[in-house]
Amino acid sequence: MRYKIATPMEMGARLRSQYPAIYPLFLRFGDCRIGVQANDKAISDALSEYFGPFLDPEPEKGPEKREDIQITVHEAPTPEFPAEFTIKQPDPGKTKIKEEFLDLPGRGRIVRKRLTGMVFIFGPSVHAAIGPCLENLNQVVNFVNNRFIQWKLCRGALLGHAAGVMVNGKGLGLAGFSGAGKSTLALQLMNKGALFVSNDRLMVQKNGNGLSMYGVAKMPRINPGTALNNPNLTGIMTEEERRRFSEMPKEKLWDVEHKYDAIIDECFGKGRFLLDGPMDGLVILNWSRYNGSAVLQEVNLNERRDLLPAFIKSTGLFFIPNEDCRMPEPNEGNYIDFLSGCRVFEVTGSVDFQKAARECIRCLSE
Repeated sequence: MRYKIATPMEMGARLRSQYPAIYPLFLRFGDCRIGVQANDKAISDALSEYFGPFLDPEPEKGPEKREDIQITVHEAPTPEFPAEFTIKQPDPGKTKIKEEFLDLPGRGRIVRKRLTGMVFIFGPSVHAAIGPCLENLNQVVNFVNNRFIQWKLCRGALLGHAAGVMVNGKGLGLAGFSGAGKSTLALQLMNKGALFVSNDRLMVQKNGNGLSMYGVAKMPRINPGTALNNPNLTGIMTEEERRRFSEMPKEKLWDVEHKYDAIIDECFGKGRFLLDGPMDGLVILNWSRYNGSAVLQEVNLNERRDLLPAFIKSTGLFFIPNEDCRMPEPNEGNYIDFLSGCRVFEVTGSVDFQKAARECIRCLSE
């Protein structure tokens, strides 16, 4: 199907007419209400299962109780557009081109996934996914979470590249340079009673007395080494996989490109996945595989600006600020200003997740 370029509102109306989305589900991410409607019941069922901890089974009714975000998902052939898209260049260290985009009149955008054919159209009051959605449900999940991220950023938050946990009522962000293991550390802390807040994106917002943090409803994707070394995660592997990966040398296991979804409810029990809480500290993993014992120490970001890139995260293609967006400019100065509202720690030395987990709990109790 070939689509004429128009405003997001016009394109959304055409989608809803051509592929009516009649299967609803309702989500609540903290104080944000999200309605998702799909044109295929299998999509609605799959999203309901994935977002299980955040389903809103009895959404509030009435004209004043509308959802904050309304998203439609359309299983359909990949649409075509009579326009030239702009290629998004790969992130540093990457070579594969995955996305291209086209800006629309009326503050909107189309993002097209080159590898899967998925298309996402969004702008004021329109958020739509179209294409082979069932085959690419993970991209639909990411789109839902990206709409929530934009909603939160436009209310004054900054975006961080970090996991998040709550330990004894105190919140801790976990950042790190590429491959440092922030998700693995978060799941080690779960073994010690922590609550899960977020896996890879963390919104940070001033609350008058300090900081609040907000996560996204995305299950952590872990590698075999993480699963093997966490008793609550071994069940996600088959016996044959456990045997095969257990026999690998640790050096090779570290670099294996194989991922599992760690469903929090299944691995750790229900009620362990939150999406918000105070942020009392930020731990930045700056360790290596072979460099002495792991050490955690408090740092001053004004003096250690070299650590900021581990936490700063670009808003990316799926963010278009609305006219009254209150997000501060995402520069070093604003990140230092926000993070002055919590303690910041650096972990150096050799990778040791169990020791780091103990040190994280200790620093929060001081």
